[in-house]
Amino acid sequence: MIPHDSIVALATPSGAGAIAVIRISGQDAITIGNSVFKSIKNKELTTQKTHTLHLGHIMDDFKTLDEVLVSIFKGPNSYTGENTIEISCHGSTYIQQQIIQLLLRKGCRMADPGEFTLRAFLNGKLDLSQAEAVADLISSDNEASHQIAMQQMRGGFSNEIAKLREELLNFASLIELELDFAEEDVEFADRTQFHELLNRIEFVLKRLIDSFAVGNVIKNGIPVAIVGEPNVGKSTLLNALLNEERAIVSEIAGTTRDTIEDELVIGGIGFRFIDTAGIRETEDVVESIGIRKTFEKIEQAQVVVFLFDSSEFKVSGLKLKVELEKIKHQFPLKPLVIIGNKADKLKEIEIENLKSEIPEILLISAKEKLGVEDLKNRLLAFVNTGALRNNETIVTNTRHYDSLIKALEEIKKVKFGLETNLSSDLMALDIKEALYQFGMITGQVTNDELLGNIFANFCIGK
Repeated sequence: MIPHDSIVALATPSGAGAIAVIRISGQDAITIGNSVFKSIKNKELTTQKTHTLHLGHIMDDFKTLDEVLVSIFKGPNSYTGENTIEISCHGSTYIQQQIIQLLLRKGCRMADPGEFTLRAFLNGKLDLSQAEAVADLISSDNEASHQIAMQQMRGGFSNEIAKLREELLNFASLIELELDFAEEDVEFADRTQFHELLNRIEFVLKRLIDSFAVGNVIKNGIPVAIVGEPNVGKSTLLNALLNEERAIVSEIAGTTRDTIEDELVIGGIGFRFIDTAGIRETEDVVESIGIRKTFEKIEQAQVVVFLFDSSEFKVSGLKLKVELEKIKHQFPLKPLVIIGNKADKLKEIEIENLKSEIPEILLISAKEKLGVEDLKNRLLAFVNTGALRNNETIVTNTRHYDSLIKALEEIKKVKFGLETNLSSDLMALDIKEALYQFGMITGQVTNDELLGNIFANFCIGK
């Protein structure tokens, strides 16, 4: 059911600032705004054109609360599809609260989280996947996640799903028609064309499902664990990457007892670096807990950076190789970057020997910040950004991913039924289930519980 009451909320972040924006949306939004607004030119907001700005004062009876600028957006030509006004006032928290309390007394109620966007969805201004992209856009903190959210909010993903759903729906209608003429034993749906369509849908669904591996790490950041023995420069490397003194650096082995995390954007992709406790045999209870946490972080990481002191390779090379093999054996599927630190201390012959012993090695000097850019490029190479560069649809939402998986399962069932001459009525059931999963993504099929779960994660005022 589409609500008709008027809601109000602060649309800008809470706290003091230069200005604040208070948003009202609903059937009576402009009338309510007009009841508290006195234009400097004696205009009535109710008679003004949509998408216009008006300077005046917010009045609580005869008391002036603030000088404001009011924007008018008449439905359906507004974000929510309803009458909407936005009051730009001075950013004092006192002024914000006074105006909101006044509007509540005049008939508004406080908006729930995401209720403005929910109304946009209910009024057909956005489909569900576009509405969810609004939340992703607000939370995007790097170029890649911003680009994906913008592409989805403009309807790229929705259009792709809608096209597949429409084509499948056309064939579903023909299959249903065959059921009505079952006694005549006629076929309205061309089986060859239907098979080609199913192959095309299967191909697109697999591509979208595969894109989630990239989309998920872009959205949430790629966790990178920096591991190695104590005192090889792990904390120095973290500081060099972040270009700040984030971790304590000391000559004393075992300084890092717990994990330290921070984020960095490289080439538009967010990376979350985790500086871990040095791996070694120890009787120190606190340090041993830190080492246990190191292996937990390796388990959670997308990429592992193994750091060692290249100047000590002559002495500890055998031990190093054993440690490397242990990590490779324990985490065989994780990308591993092997870094020889303190390379500024090496002679040319030592560099050549190291490269022949460990061909994939990357030599750096974290202290002198040499080779740090090479490491960044190596990390970026692990992320398949080809789809991003080509502006292809990338799935980042777990709910969408789940529906795509289920839709693919149903399409495979339909294909199997087609190839084994399954009766039309049984095929029709699988087609309906596939259509249902497509509808779940765009919101053509929905329920109150689903909407509640989605919009509860929005901020109030959006």
